[in-house]
Amino acid sequence: MDAIAFSRSITNNLEFAQSKEWIVTNGIGGYASGTIANLLTRRYHGLLIAALQPPLGRTLLVSKLDETVTYANQTIPLFTNRWLGEIIKPHGYQNIEFFHLEGSIPVWTFTISDALLEKRIWMQYGSNTTYVQYHLKRASNPLKLSVKALVNYHDHHAATVGEGWNVQILNVENGIQINPFYGAVSYRILCTDAAVQIKNEWYRNFELLLEKYRGLGSIDDHLFAGEFDVTIEPGQSVTFILSSEDNPNLDGSSAYQERKIYEQKLIDLAPTIPAQLSLAADQFIVDRSSSANPHGKSIIAGYHWFGDWGRDTMISLPGLTLATGRPEIARSILSTFSEFIDQGMLPNRFPDAGDEPEYNTVDATLWYFEAIQAYYSKTRDLSLIQTLYPKLENIITCHLNGTRYGIHVDPQDGLLFAGEGGVQLTWMDAKVGDWVVTPRMGKPVEINALWYNALMLMANFAKILEKDNKKYMTLANRVKTNFTKFWNKEGGYLFDVIDTPNGVDTSIRPNQLIAASLSYSPLRKEQQKAIVEIAVRYLLTSHGLRSLAPTEQGYIGHYGGDMIHRDGAYHQGTVWGWLIGPFISAHLRVYQNPPLAKSFLLPLINQLSDFGLGSIGEIFDGDAPYTPRGCIAQAWSIAEINRVWDEIAQAEQKN
Repeated sequence: MDAIAFSRSITNNLEFAQSKEWIVTNGIGGYASGTIANLLTRRYHGLLIAALQPPLGRTLLVSKLDETVTYANQTIPLFTNRWLGEIIKPHGYQNIEFFHLEGSIPVWTFTISDALLEKRIWMQYGSNTTYVQYHLKRASNPLKLSVKALVNYHDHHAATVGEGWNVQILNVENGIQINPFYGAVSYRILCTDAAVQIKNEWYRNFELLLEKYRGLGSIDDHLFAGEFDVTIEPGQSVTFILSSEDNPNLDGSSAYQERKIYEQKLIDLAPTIPAQLSLAADQFIVDRSSSANPHGKSIIAGYHWFGDWGRDTMISLPGLTLATGRPEIARSILSTFSEFIDQGMLPNRFPDAGDEPEYNTVDATLWYFEAIQAYYSKTRDLSLIQTLYPKLENIITCHLNGTRYGIHVDPQDGLLFAGEGGVQLTWMDAKVGDWVVTPRMGKPVEINALWYNALMLMANFAKILEKDNKKYMTLANRVKTNFTKFWNKEGGYLFDVIDTPNGVDTSIRPNQLIAASLSYSPLRKEQQKAIVEIAVRYLLTSHGLRSLAPTEQGYIGHYGGDMIHRDGAYHQGTVWGWLIGPFISAHLRVYQNPPLAKSFLLPLINQLSDFGLGSIGEIFDGDAPYTPRGCIAQAWSIAEINRVWDEIAQAEQKN
């Protein structure tokens, strides 16, 4: 895999440099993120977005460090800002000689006369602490660095109007402490080598171009908290520590080595997975402690704006943990989520504010079975199956008897029905106000494939625990028999939803591929082949699968604009990267050709050097050139690539 690196043709071209974003994370939900131009384009950009209620409560604390260097009788800004009216000042991006990722660490190389100054950013694992290190790699004389620290204190979804907000800033040893207001978390900006002056001056009207494009508030104010001045000798480094922790490590060199060792361990755990994919996988794994499991784990669905979602977590678990050689993380996640099972359902989402999880999903619980099976297949850990089995029994019982949102087994055919007016329960869950874009009320195809799979897995779990499995086999066989209702004989593919208020939904969508890719498929081999061929003909792109065929009424090939336009296109043709996973699994099952299956995967892996650098984004336009959109880093996009990469490797070994 090629290194992720850019020279001046990209770094000095603002259009390109501001479109390529980096992100580093800390394992508890916090992150730092920005563009390679060092230009803020989102409200989610900043050097310290701390998870104050891990893994959520994410709050922008340190916005950016604006650096100016004095060297060889020149004073040159290295930073770039966009002000109201799309005014760019200054143009510091023009001094970036080179940018690359060193593992997950973004590295800039600036040229000032004969000097080369490197800048690195990383976070300490398990801590709301960011390190920004400057290393004078080459110079004939010392270089003077002046850094303006711009700070804030707002939810990462929000923006700030600084008018009338008086922030307390104090001198502390090695730097400054910011006390935003009574009851807020204090934080510090430290540098052991620098002199600092408190400023406390609001810089107003930063314009955030991507928020403007998304139809959201695009103006943010940031507080110029203090100015740091330091001289760097040739070959020496200076490190800034941005932290909400009481006693962060002030030794930049040891903190850097600690991060490098951590990343190398991740790479060593998964020698068959490309290193960048292993590192990307780790960025989504976070702590979620509870009274029963203080060391519990979960998965952030996507950066920047998603929290940990039940559906995304269960789909992502095999690729983020098992394919990367971390089964203990998988076990922790499965155990953690078992604590939140309620009325036979896993939560769909843990809200950013408040303690009550939301249960508006029909598929998260069913994906839970597949995740458990993936874990057991890798580990043969019978103890977890024994522990979870009673809860799995309860899930099946609740679905048979009926639970929230009309989710119940139809006694006439054994298929699973789901849905109520105004509620979106499947992964195609876009909703704007009262408008549910793709309601899919009735019996969705992938839900019933997952239901059949769950029943078969329950029968298998019962067998290995030496329990009676006849009940589950009987239920599964009935579902398999009646799954034929989904088969569209004329089209040679599966209906998307049956028994809807409006009859049968004949739309060609990718959901049918899930029926051919799970551990247990209710389809005959010839049917599996037919839907793979349909997917190739109408849905497959270089970056994943379209959510709706271009031949269907309502297809939208471009995702963008304000929320109504974006959500209206979200599942109406927009390409989803994660869907490459079910497609390749189904393709591999049908054709038994690992090299051919891998060939469909490689174009998407090239996205590691675009959009969210070192990761894969959430979605892409349905029409060429399939421009990346949405989140810059999406858990199930990375996870499904890892999962099928591992699946292909195993198939190659068998051959």
